[in-house]
Amino acid sequence: MKKQIRKKLHLTPARTLTLGFVILICIGTYLLKLPFAIRPGVPELAWIDALFTATSATCVTGLVVVDTLTTYSTFGQVVIMLLVQIGGLGFMTFATVFALMMRKRISLRERLLLQEAMNANSMEGIVRLIRKVILFSMLIEAAAATIFTVHWAVHIPLGRAAYLAVFHAISLFNNGGFDLFGDFSSFQTFVNDPVFNITSIIIILAGGLGFVVLAELFDYKNMRRLSLHTKVVLATNGILWVVGGIIILMLEYTNPHSLGVLDLPGKIYASFFQSIGARSAGTSTVDIGALRQVTQFMMIILMFIGAAPGSTGGGIKVTTFAILLVSALAMLRGKEDVEMFRYRLTKDLILKALTITFIALSVVISVSMMLAMTEEDSFIAILFETTSAVGTVGYSMGLTPELTLFGKMVLCVTMLIGRLGPMTLAFALGARNIKRGYRHPEGKMMIG
Repeated sequence: MKKQIRKKLHLTPARTLTLGFVILICIGTYLLKLPFAIRPGVPELAWIDALFTATSATCVTGLVVVDTLTTYSTFGQVVIMLLVQIGGLGFMTFATVFALMMRKRISLRERLLLQEAMNANSMEGIVRLIRKVILFSMLIEAAAATIFTVHWAVHIPLGRAAYLAVFHAISLFNNGGFDLFGDFSSFQTFVNDPVFNITSIIIILAGGLGFVVLAELFDYKNMRRLSLHTKVVLATNGILWVVGGIIILMLEYTNPHSLGVLDLPGKIYASFFQSIGARSAGTSTVDIGALRQVTQFMMIILMFIGAAPGSTGGGIKVTTFAILLVSALAMLRGKEDVEMFRYRLTKDLILKALTITFIALSVVISVSMMLAMTEEDSFIAILFETTSAVGTVGYSMGLTPELTLFGKMVLCVTMLIGRLGPMTLAFALGARNIKRGYRHPEGKMMIG
């Protein structure tokens, strides 16, 4: 029966993942719409606001139309936390763990789904990778929650400190962007707090590196080698984070509305926190809307690039950006081959990077134009919010809470596209590959 349904619906791995995320969003919307999911005295939540929150949590974005602390009860906040956890690690990850606990065999189809979900190159060792995903996630989140609990228990009751610590450890590691400090202020209270800043940066970096990279780093003592993928992710991540932090520090150093009022350590913490946050975390320690426009535009670029493949982050991915960059440099130098770390990149890989970038850029342009017709705000604010949704970042210049009904619906779809990835969605919506028995002759034309 299941096989017949799959055949009728043509449920490829890409379509199954898309359907799974849609179902999870629907369940989250229903739970957040329940009366006891809202704080007493708060007006009834509109369906579109519940849908927007559920989509943002499942797609680990962090854009919100209502304040999480003052709107949702403890039940509603826990629902959001669980959606962030499941959405960040992937529902297929939890389904696989449950199947393993029940001692069920993982079928070939399920392995294909896991390969698609984790953005892995092959199915080899995919189940072992899933075990490591859960292990790494639990250990990192537990360590971060312990540090936050001890740090915050000095100022607030232990129970409350533990609850906030668990929520924010999950949100930060999964690049969720949600917080429980109210007034849409994110973590501005902790801008000068070294314990919070250093801990948060480490777990955001860990979540954004990708589980394949974490697994290789974990096994490095035994293997004594790193794959090309891991080398590229580590190098590109490091460069983008450091360069982004330095540029933010230089641009905002004298801005009285952001870094200008902080001492030197505070300026450094804030600069590098925003640099890593813009890559997909969506949590901030300064008012994003108060930054200079040049800084906001640079953050749009960082949000568009995003994190690593197979991570909890979004964007076109750092590997895609690295491939485009070295391809352009190779062309400018007149090289026939594109090389990275003494490896030659195939043309298929370069074409895939170009396709991903083109689709993502097309989504950003299309959504920005649609929102520009309905929303009353500056175009840079619209572009910023759109890129934040596509990159599943969650940074906002204040436009999201003011969105029209149309704007909320458009951003819901945009966040889903960002979480699934442009290629996955293209494969989900497109027809199956058709191999032809012939090829057309090569054609030549002028470009540039």
